[in-house]
Amino acid sequence: MIDQSLLPNELRWIECASVEEVVSAIRRLAVRGAPAIGIAAAMGVVLGVRGSDSGRPAFLDRLNEVCVLLKGARPTAVNLAWATDRMRARARSLADEDTDALVAELLGEAKKIRDEDAAMCRAIGAHGYGLIPDGGGVLTHCNAGALATAEYGTALALMYEAHTRGRRFTVYADETRPLLQGSRLTAWELMYAGIDVVVICDNMAAQVMKEGKIDLVITGADRIAANGDVANKIGTYGVAVLAKAHGIGMYVAAPSSTFDLSARSGADIPIEERSADEIRRGFGIWTAPQDVRCYCPAFDVTPAQLIRGLVTERGVIEPVNEERIRTVLGW
Repeated sequence: MIDQSLLPNELRWIECASVEEVVSAIRRLAVRGAPAIGIAAAMGVVLGVRGSDSGRPAFLDRLNEVCVLLKGARPTAVNLAWATDRMRARARSLADEDTDALVAELLGEAKKIRDEDAAMCRAIGAHGYGLIPDGGGVLTHCNAGALATAEYGTALALMYEAHTRGRRFTVYADETRPLLQGSRLTAWELMYAGIDVVVICDNMAAQVMKEGKIDLVITGADRIAANGDVANKIGTYGVAVLAKAHGIGMYVAAPSSTFDLSARSGADIPIEERSADEIRRGFGIWTAPQDVRCYCPAFDVTPAQLIRGLVTERGVIEPVNEERIRTVLGW
């Protein structure tokens, strides 16, 4: 996988040979983005059970240990738990006692998860590209592109598809503090694809909206509750409030695997808190007193009433409420 922590200064591919290395990659954000984390976790399950030759009961015990280890890497992105649960269910459905055969089946399942995500991203782009007006401006927060998924992305899928169809538009990418996924990753992706992109500081979004440069906001999601509340990178909630104040449509693009209908609302979504040093000395440079206390939630929750629509591989969910979500997703 690409080590996203080094972009845009260095493009380095890393190889993970153990489940512990996958967990480390997830925790240190070498791989990030809910769908990409889910795919990495599925592959991590395979790495974790390779070489287990003590029979099926012991194999399943080891599988459970591996899944618990992976689930603990990051708590907010639902795709991680979804992928590990799917891998565990697949193993339990197989009666074969041959552990090599079980590993082969699990590898096949992990590849299916990857391929399904790629297809869902393409479908999200096809369903949502029409939201982007020719000659318009789009604001996005964090990174929900090819780096965050199997390929193509979720929020950026709409932009890639619109670009492919000849639409001309400008993307305003929030820096997305404290780890700058917007300026480091989204801008890098879009420039590589030949899409016009302008990086702005997070606290410039209101001014850019006021100046009339933004026609719509599109972000990704790490978890979507049954009522349509969306957990996404910290700062998304503020962008949604600003969009509402300026009469700009706020859309969230995500595959069905990002929906967690066991969470009745955003209040049920756990929010990861990260190290204070991501604020105090991000990228190794002290920008605050060394002993100052910091609060560093990695995500926030945007209430459904601030979101005009959810763009999924099965269509656009609009208005955003539980009844409409279940109807469109067929749940």
